[in-house]
Amino acid sequence: MARILDGNAIAAQIRAEIKSEVARLPITPGLATVLIGDNPASATYVRNKRKACAEVGIASFGYELPADVTESEVLTLLEELAQRDDVHGILVQLPLPSHLDQSRILQAIPPHKDVDGFHPANLGVLGLKGKQPLFAPCTPQGCIELLQRSGVTIAGKHAVVLGRSAIVGLPTALMLLARDATVTICHSKTANLSAVVRQGEIVIAAIGKPCFVTADMIQPGAVVVDVGINRVDAPDQPRGYRLVGDVDFAGVSAVASAITPVPGGVGPMTIAMLLSNTLLAAQRTLAKQKLLEQDSNL
Repeated sequence: MARILDGNAIAAQIRAEIKSEVARLPITPGLATVLIGDNPASATYVRNKRKACAEVGIASFGYELPADVTESEVLTLLEELAQRDDVHGILVQLPLPSHLDQSRILQAIPPHKDVDGFHPANLGVLGLKGKQPLFAPCTPQGCIELLQRSGVTIAGKHAVVLGRSAIVGLPTALMLLARDATVTICHSKTANLSAVVRQGEIVIAAIGKPCFVTADMIQPGAVVVDVGINRVDAPDQPRGYRLVGDVDFAGVSAVASAITPVPGGVGPMTIAMLLSNTLLAAQRTLAKQKLLEQDSNL
């Protein structure tokens, strides 16, 4: 039976480390969250992020905009947040309503406040050998941190990433590559998909299809990280549904050496990385202020 990679426990450890670091700062790190529309899942994510901020001592500034907000109104808000000294990180919750240009909105967040890591200036640096972005996307970063803190060796391993989105799949592949894994990216047009996935010593599933990855797609002893979170009907449950990942947990657990659960795997790590990035943004602000003070005293 596979070892469970407990994202809840590791994220709690990271939050404790962040809380200790925040307490030592002469300023309070600040995170602004922008929620557009009434997507229940997005509202839950933002609520959890703000709760996590409060737990570690990070100030949280929440902005909820109607679904029919104009793009110019969103851009105006982001410009205001970019100028505020008490806001060190800005997060626009995705997905956005269809009438808004996601690319334009994400580019309106200054790279040094882009704690979600989606600005092209941050995403692009992931593809440069030997370079680090100001911020890496939180979910891919959470996957890597989960593997490393669980003692999983990445260097020299064949990692298969199932999914090529700019939010999870592609940046995860680049981050694995930077840590000396041999990386294969699979997607909807991959021929002999099951056979390709079966080559992975590390498998990252991020396609948004419930229980898509089955035991016959996993080689014995592989490490499986399930990024997916999907609602499936469950009349016997109080809410009428249950949450499952992209991996058939029961079946794959019998084959893999280690696996993340859903929920309780990557999700808590994503929020922990957001807090870590916000702390880092505040620390960089302080460092810059000290340099300016030193220059003024010369």
